[in-house]
Amino acid sequence: MTHASARTATLALFTLCIGGYVIADDWPAWRGPDRSGHSRETGLPTKWDAKSVLWRTPLPGEGQSSPVVFGDRIFLTASLEKGKKRVVLCVDRHKGNILWQETAWTGAPEKSHSMNGWASATCATDGERVVAFFGKGGLHCYSADGKKLWSRTDLGEFTGPWGTTACPLFVGDLVVQNCDATSNAYLLAVDKKSGKNVWKTPRPDLPKGGWSSPVLVDTGKRKEIVLNGEAFVISYDPADGKELWRCKTFAGRGEPTVAPGDGLVYVINGLVGDIYAVKLGGSGNVTSTHVQWHTPRKGGRDQPSPIVMGKFLLTADMTGIATCYDADNGKVIWKDRLPDGQYTASPFAAGGLVYFINEAGKTIVVEPGPKLKVVATNVLNTKGEIFRASLTPAHGRIYARSQTHLYCIGK
Repeated sequence: MTHASARTATLALFTLCIGGYVIADDWPAWRGPDRSGHSRETGLPTKWDAKSVLWRTPLPGEGQSSPVVFGDRIFLTASLEKGKKRVVLCVDRHKGNILWQETAWTGAPEKSHSMNGWASATCATDGERVVAFFGKGGLHCYSADGKKLWSRTDLGEFTGPWGTTACPLFVGDLVVQNCDATSNAYLLAVDKKSGKNVWKTPRPDLPKGGWSSPVLVDTGKRKEIVLNGEAFVISYDPADGKELWRCKTFAGRGEPTVAPGDGLVYVINGLVGDIYAVKLGGSGNVTSTHVQWHTPRKGGRDQPSPIVMGKFLLTADMTGIATCYDADNGKVIWKDRLPDGQYTASPFAAGGLVYFINEAGKTIVVEPGPKLKVVATNVLNTKGEIFRASLTPAHGRIYARSQTHLYCIGK
């Protein structure tokens, strides 16, 4: 099967609707169940206005972590008192009221960029536990009902000017956390029940710190944890943390998160980084052997992660310049501007459409194709709020988080 036909089959699976019933799924982690940004949801809203907001909930402090949803509960993080206090909270998915709020850590905050803050890493949940990461504030695990199960506040100082945003990842009985920093960087796996170390693998130190989140992929022969970085994108063995392969990056910064698809990972490195596709399953330094294609990029800096939809690979830089590539060979299909605004959140895909949200809370719904096709442009009455968290599709609704509020959008 070709890459294109395999993607078509995958897309058909994602958009499957059985017997006329809408598929409604949880969204348990950053970029969804498989970290690809894809949802199996059908029938999600594509057009909305103020009347489509089913509820709007003020959140404590500030934060930029994206909502994660499991069952009837939404999990988020926030920071109070300019980073001196970090909290984990749970919101009722139906009514929007806060069910519980727990203080995970208090102390003197580490440095962070004005666009980041101290609560940008999205939680991960397996339905029984929810795990939150706060950099210097540690890694914390709660029950779904808000009982603290364990805490790790010995992970390091996370020195650097820009703070942290790397999201935790459940892999079987492990929680995997990227602990990139300007010094003593490492990738950590702990037992999800006890929080104790299972393995710890050193990573290249980064001049500015680290932000990318690990992605679990299945090659058909083995599983790999793939993690972007400033110098290399690196694959690790989930069982013991040993490095499987690494590929040299083409421009600096360790974000965005890689996008998996059909035996490949698609990689952008911020700071106007090039875009390239790396074949999975390699060994050692694969820079000269497993790069399927490499396309130079010019323009604004990238923060949103790329997303694959069929034969199309879509990206957007922070200024709103979107580019569509042929996912098989990296050729530019089109390059165009999304409606004005700054874009830092990563898009999601559902029902054959891709949803982008800018910092003003404007959501642009795009149908991938040979040219930019904007299906809808949706505006929330946000009163100056800033949206840097990614949208979350779950159970027929879309959840949008500003720094201070959580919105539920439905039909």
